[in-house]
Amino acid sequence: MAHGENWHSTHKKSFSFGQRLADSVANGMGSWRFIIIQSIIVALWMALNIIAFIHHWDEYPFILLNLLFSTQAAYAAPIIMMAQNRQNERDRAHAEADFKTNVEAKKEIEELMERLNSIEIDKLDKILAILQKMDCK
Repeated sequence: MAHGENWHSTHKKSFSFGQRLADSVANGMGSWRFIIIQSIIVALWMALNIIAFIHHWDEYPFILLNLLFSTQAAYAAPIIMMAQNRQNERDRAHAEADFKTNVEAKKEIEELMERLNSIEIDKLDKILAILQKMDCK
């Protein structure tokens, strides 16, 4: 890991174009923006086909619209699953990075405790030496 980088940026750099595309599609489809835009498109589709004076390209019961939804769902499900798999990979990488950080922190704390104990022992030895000098007088 380069200086100044965290596990997330390192992990993200390893993604292929397809992985980044799947993540962005899944993020887009899982947003309120997508739902609102899709709802507006569906409402317009239905309204235009109901009130069209000359050409109804998809008359009620909107078979073409249902086909488009089915196609969208057929592609959306595997894309979302790919994104979820990558989220699991990110979680594992994050947990592993946290574990390594915790192990390093534990080692540092143990080293500090040893140093503090050593300092404490040195202080006690000096105090005992001073007390012994005082007793000798």
